[in-house]
Amino acid sequence: MIQLALTGSIGMGKSTVAAMFRRRGIPVFDADAAVRQLQGSGSPLVQTIEQRFPGTTRDGSVDREALAGAVLGRPDELAALEAVVHPAVHEERTRFIADHAAAPALLFDIPLLFETGGDEAFDHIIVVSAHADLQRERVLARPGMTVAKLSAILARQMPDADKRARADFVIDTGRSLAETEAAVDAILAGLGIAAGA
Repeated sequence: MIQLALTGSIGMGKSTVAAMFRRRGIPVFDADAAVRQLQGSGSPLVQTIEQRFPGTTRDGSVDREALAGAVLGRPDELAALEAVVHPAVHEERTRFIADHAAAPALLFDIPLLFETGGDEAFDHIIVVSAHADLQRERVLARPGMTVAKLSAILARQMPDADKRARADFVIDTGRSLAETEAAVDAILAGLGIAAGA
């Protein structure tokens, strides 16, 4: 089994590219979705987060805006949150691998792959990238996003150029969707992975 990691800075098109791999039959582990599930109703992590970050949960779920406000721009608080969340995400990832043991390849969509030192666990790293102006335009179009919030997010992410330099494959998402699809197909073909496998 080939384990592929997909990463890239905010607004670079990870979700779009992950969906392209999924349509080609590659099981996708979405780290952000796992975090949302772990911070949702019924998760034992919610109580742990509330104890460490009082006032950041509501109705049995994490209030993501309140939690972001409690940790963004505060490295020690962010590290404390990651110490709670990362082990739980790792458990979900281990379960995902076991559930798809027969697949020829798996894709792991992990936004902070390099920042958390997780890149060594994968066979190949795919970085999605686009021009900074396009990235900014995409992110600021999101509901509730502000320039200040974007700046805080980018401050904790490795620069795009550094990510591209460390990648095995780079997909330019500033081009047409057809060109992006072709880049996905080329990666799979180059690795000998049959689409739809």
